[in-house]
Amino acid sequence: MATSYTASNHPGHYETTFPEHIIYSEVLAVTFVMRKNSRWSSSTQTFYARDSALASNLGLRRPGPNSAVTPQLGSREEDLMSGFEQLKRALRSAQDITVIPLADILAPFLAIIRSPLSTGPITSAALSALHSFFSCGIFSKADASVDAALAELSSAVSHCKFEASDSSGDEVVLLRILTVIEDCMCGNWSPRLGDIEVCEMLETVLATCVQMRLSEALRRSAELTMHKLVRTVLSKLYVLDPGSEEKKLLSIPSAPAAGTEPSAPSAGLISDDLATTDGLPSIIELLRVLVNILDPHDRVHTDSTRLLALGVLKTSFEVSGLRLGDFPTLRTMILDHGCKYLFQLAQSENSSVFQLTLRTISTMMNTMRKHLKLQQELFLAYTLDRLEPPVAGKPSRLGTPLQKSGLFSPRPGTPGANSSSLELLEEVEIEKGSPTPNKPSVIPASGSARDMLLEILSRISSHPSFLVEIFSNYDCDINAENLFDRVIDILTKGVYTDYYGESLPFSYLSAQYLCLDLLLTFINAMATRAAVSYVSAEELLQRKSKKRLILAGAARFNSKPKTGLSFLEENGLIYHDLSEGITRPQSLAKFLKSSTRLDKKLLGDFISKPENTDLLKAFFGLFDFREKPIADAMRELLETFRLPGEAQQIARITETFAEIYFASEPAEIKSQDAVYVLAYSVIMLNTDLHNPQVRKRMTIEDYQRNLRGVNDGSDFSPEYLQAVYDSIRKQEIVMPEEHTGQLGFEFAWKELLMRSRQSGELMICNSPVFDKEMFRSIWKPVISAITFAFMTFDDDYIIERAIAGFRQCATLAGYFQLPEVFDYVVISLSQAMSLLSENLPSEVPVYPVVEVEGQSITVSSLAVSFGAHLKGQLAAVVLFNIMNGNGNAIREGWIQIFEIFLNLFIHSLLPTRMLQMEDFLGGVSMIPLRGGNSQPTRPPPRSDGLLSTLSSYLMTPYSSPHDNPVPSASDADIESTLCALDCISTCRLEELYAQIMQLDLDPLVAAVRSLEALAYERTNARLQHEFDDTPSDSGAGSPRPLPYDPASVFLLEMMVSIVCNTPTYIEELWPIVFEHLSLLLKSSQRYSVLLVERAVVSVMRICLILAAKASSVTQPPQPNHLRDQIYLSFDLLGGLPPGVANSVAEQIISGLILIVQNHREVINSQTEWNIVLALVRSSVSNLEAARGSFGLIEQLVCEGPEQRISTDNIVGLVAVLDDFSTAAGIVAEVEQQHARRRPQFSSSSSPVIDRGRKAVDLMFEILKYIPSLTENRGETHDKRCHQLTLPVLISLSRQCTSASPEVRHSALSSLSRALLGPLVCVPPVDVTEVFQRVLYPLLEALISAPGGAETTEGRLRASVLLCKAFVRFEISDIAGGKNVTERWVQVLDYLDRLMRTDQSDQLSEAVPESLKNVVLVMHATGMLVPPLAEENGNTRDEPQRQLWRITRDKIEQFMPGFMESVIPMPTVAPSSSTEVSTIAAAATVEKPDS
Repeated sequence: MATSYTASNHPGHYETTFPEHIIYSEVLAVTFVMRKNSRWSSSTQTFYARDSALASNLGLRRPGPNSAVTPQLGSREEDLMSGFEQLKRALRSAQDITVIPLADILAPFLAIIRSPLSTGPITSAALSALHSFFSCGIFSKADASVDAALAELSSAVSHCKFEASDSSGDEVVLLRILTVIEDCMCGNWSPRLGDIEVCEMLETVLATCVQMRLSEALRRSAELTMHKLVRTVLSKLYVLDPGSEEKKLLSIPSAPAAGTEPSAPSAGLISDDLATTDGLPSIIELLRVLVNILDPHDRVHTDSTRLLALGVLKTSFEVSGLRLGDFPTLRTMILDHGCKYLFQLAQSENSSVFQLTLRTISTMMNTMRKHLKLQQELFLAYTLDRLEPPVAGKPSRLGTPLQKSGLFSPRPGTPGANSSSLELLEEVEIEKGSPTPNKPSVIPASGSARDMLLEILSRISSHPSFLVEIFSNYDCDINAENLFDRVIDILTKGVYTDYYGESLPFSYLSAQYLCLDLLLTFINAMATRAAVSYVSAEELLQRKSKKRLILAGAARFNSKPKTGLSFLEENGLIYHDLSEGITRPQSLAKFLKSSTRLDKKLLGDFISKPENTDLLKAFFGLFDFREKPIADAMRELLETFRLPGEAQQIARITETFAEIYFASEPAEIKSQDAVYVLAYSVIMLNTDLHNPQVRKRMTIEDYQRNLRGVNDGSDFSPEYLQAVYDSIRKQEIVMPEEHTGQLGFEFAWKELLMRSRQSGELMICNSPVFDKEMFRSIWKPVISAITFAFMTFDDDYIIERAIAGFRQCATLAGYFQLPEVFDYVVISLSQAMSLLSENLPSEVPVYPVVEVEGQSITVSSLAVSFGAHLKGQLAAVVLFNIMNGNGNAIREGWIQIFEIFLNLFIHSLLPTRMLQMEDFLGGVSMIPLRGGNSQPTRPPPRSDGLLSTLSSYLMTPYSSPHDNPVPSASDADIESTLCALDCISTCRLEELYAQIMQLDLDPLVAAVRSLEALAYERTNARLQHEFDDTPSDSGAGSPRPLPYDPASVFLLEMMVSIVCNTPTYIEELWPIVFEHLSLLLKSSQRYSVLLVERAVVSVMRICLILAAKASSVTQPPQPNHLRDQIYLSFDLLGGLPPGVANSVAEQIISGLILIVQNHREVINSQTEWNIVLALVRSSVSNLEAARGSFGLIEQLVCEGPEQRISTDNIVGLVAVLDDFSTAAGIVAEVEQQHARRRPQFSSSSSPVIDRGRKAVDLMFEILKYIPSLTENRGETHDKRCHQLTLPVLISLSRQCTSASPEVRHSALSSLSRALLGPLVCVPPVDVTEVFQRVLYPLLEALISAPGGAETTEGRLRASVLLCKAFVRFEISDIAGGKNVTERWVQVLDYLDRLMRTDQSDQLSEAVPESLKNVVLVMHATGMLVPPLAEENGNTRDEPQRQLWRITRDKIEQFMPGFMESVIPMPTVAPSSSTEVSTIAAAATVEKPDS
């Protein structure tokens, strides 16, 4: 009956409905091959089993072997063949094949496989049959004998025996064995296999892999099978429960313990007790065998075997590394022996072993890193040591064979001056030569080994959290290496070509690429984390800071203990925990015992000094020796420091140990002295048993004999001493830093495992919490390395990665608010651009200008070179793209940016918007690039205003295009220039320039300071340099001015433009700019006119902003400091030399007009008005400026909304108006001197004279406001009025002698109207001052003036004014008779001088007439009384007599008979005062011009 079987999911399996057919077929195939062999070629067959059974059933006795001697099935040829016959009979007799046990079906095939009588072809046929059974799926899972059958099959395959024939045929058999094993273990039947079966089959495959007599192809096939089986076996870990499996394992007494070391893989490696378990024991056994094969000191295994084990172990980590650590037994095996052997193999000289070991370690680190905290630290430290370049001059240290002294130490290194770290210990002034005994020398890798180490480092660090993990786990751990710093240090240095030197003659380009790629990967991970929110991790960062101090203190201690302790105490690392229960020695002892960074030899020497007895006791008191044998206690003690060599120190240590140990009440020891002797004996025994120089070792008998009677007079028990002896013999007391090589490594590895149990698992985190601290410590070398790669390498991928690195560093700098990082990025990219020039020319060369598509293009040298420099263009685009929007992150980097701007400006590459100069009238002009050989001369004034004057400044002095021939430009140069212009356009410099105006205060101040520094170098520094270069005895007159420098103008314009566009921060920016401007203007004669002019414009523009801000504050307190800055600036401008002041007067007055008109609130006091009006006065001599300044004065004086007359500014206004009038007189005088060549000016043709005449009129207008101003101020009216009036009168008096007839006539008229009208009120006490300062100087000037019709007219009008003024001030206002004799005599003297000086008819007629009126008034008032009146009874007093006598005598001198003709001899005196007043008024009211 045919039965249908369903095939399994095993590859190659299929369904069959006739399984008995397959079994028959395979039976025939095997028996056919058997009959071809001579053993089975005969048809006669004997069936012992069947004959015996049949005879017994029939009651017959058959001779033959009994059960005791009957050979087992397969021991004879007949048995092997009869097995197949029995199977065929069973198949024929069975109605359902499923009733036949699977074990019976497989039995004949397995017998063939086990039998040594079988040949290769027969065994191969049997194995092929088994493979066919698996493939066709004839096994039924419901069969109860499946487990037993699989066990038998596993045993048979694992113990396969056959007669060897030819090697190829034999290898086919072995290949079939591998196939059947793979069928068993990799299909659905794998879970039915026990651990013993799994181990047997794995052992079989492993043995095949290592049989070197087999062909390479077979061994490689076996190796592939092994990898496949390992993947299958270890995948079970994902379905096993660690807790329950470990419990099962502990319940098995004979379960293998991790770390056992059989000599080689062999049968019987696993106990029968494990047959009941389901997976973990076989995995344990597999890993144990693989780990033991890796032992580099086990000479049984060759490198080929280790390569196989490494490959399988690597596969194990790939499959189950994430799960292995969850099983304590497996984890312990890997962390202890596995890591130890792998790290030792990483130093192999066999390149294949070396590279595969590194790959295995890399896989292990990536999959199990959370369990490998200290192991990862050790491996990374070793890798970094090997990546260091060879140290020049130290061949002896590095020339030691690798296997002997190249073992890397599992202990953290003691910090010293030669430690490789970004945290340079120079920062804490660590003395050079600090010992580093814990760091054995390692031969630096070279060639492919170096590349491999870098690749492995790349793989280990491939996860984004790598840097965070090593920083938080190691750099923040006091007892761990600074791996983060060292990794960055190695990688940044590895980018540079000089790092490799001549000692590494291999091609290092790939290493450079890899180092750069790793750095950029780290930076990219930081940038990715930057936007993630995080919580603070202050504790770790504090530990990092504390570690930095401990490293520094330890390094100092290792150099000089006292210095180190002082440093530690200053930083609170020792003696900070003092209390009643903790003394200073105890506090120090805790630190010394817990710090792994101290030199153990130096530590032992230090604590055993006589002065440190208390410290030694406190140090030993930290140990817990209770219930510890003395050997173990000594071992624990001596592992913390190295025993010193001096006998007294050893005795001191031993005595202290004896005291502390005896206090713990040890067994069998009766006294402290006994402990002392026993401790000494342990030290001696350890040396005797383990020192290679000692040939005759101490026996137990010798040891017992040496200690007789030392236990307080009695002997120690033999068992006690035997235990001490055995402990020392089996395990040497290894003192720190005493041994090297394997022994030292074993001791250090034990320390590492101990620390592993204390330190816990690796903290896995991908948080950005540490990124700022990490980035702060690495940014400079990283950016330097990226810059070097960008500038050096030509690979497009590397350049692209470097550009991305720049951007990410800039992003991190902005995110972490580290402006110094951003500055460094800017500086680095600026250097790569080739747009920075060491020395810009003071005179710009003439470059060709070409037309391209209707646009003029200057083909400069920089444009050509930059357009051909692709990397420079890339750097420019990257730099300015980074800076756009990130200006607030820049500080020092602004200097490079502005230097680039300046260089582009000099070479005509800067956008037009950045080349413009602004003025007050809204005009915009371009900064000229070239100047003449001499200081430019200002052109004649033009009538179209300030803007035209500025344009003439810009164009006239610098137009010298024909001095040098213009070079020609080639097509290539033009193309390069176009490329440069396109690049600059892409950089969007205008946007960056506009963004500067939007910066916050700190970056804005930094930008302005950068501009000021550059401008200083172009101006004041050059001036000082030229002064220093000029010999002191050169004999030159005035110093030669500097030639025109367009760069200084450009920098000044940019600086002032930024300040003016950021009025919010004017108070902070103004001092910076003012310092530069003041230096320029104080040496204004040494600079070009345009630079000085732009400095003046800058001052006025900023003063305008200061005034606006000061006037905007309406509530007190007023910002007086802003007003003070304005007037400091005005003072600076007022101190300009006259020639310079005249040349810039137009700019000064233009700015001043805007301030006065728009912000009059800033001018309040008399001092402020004096400063402002002094600047106005300085502009009078400039034709264009005078027009504006006079208009300003008119607005201030004339009635209207702009009028600003006050008692504070009247004197100043009069002085300005007087200057305008004086200027008109000067112009008129000049014109009169040239009257023969040019027509005389009139007021209509000369604006100067017209302004002079108007100035006189304005002075008279001022007089109208004085009375009301003095009344409003609440002062004494007459006194204050006179004080303000007098300057006006003096000025009018002065202008009465002007050379300009218009000014002169107007002044005389105004003065007459003022003196004789009601506007002038002179107190009696001040009348003399009016005559002496107003009238007398006028008369003196007229008397001394050259003759002429104009002079005569003036004298005439002055004489009339003198007489009328005398009548007003001396007669009318004081009628009643005061003594006026003295003033009257002066009037007569001046009239006499006038008559004598000028004999003209007009004067001869006018003077007597004026005098006549005065005399009549005096007579009418009774002042001048003739003698005849006395006779009529009107008695004269003495003053009257004297006055009459003087008057008559004086007048008689120049007009004889005048008195008699004017004053008749009346008989009666005037009858009343009314008559006198009438006469006086008649004399005064006459027109002043008559």
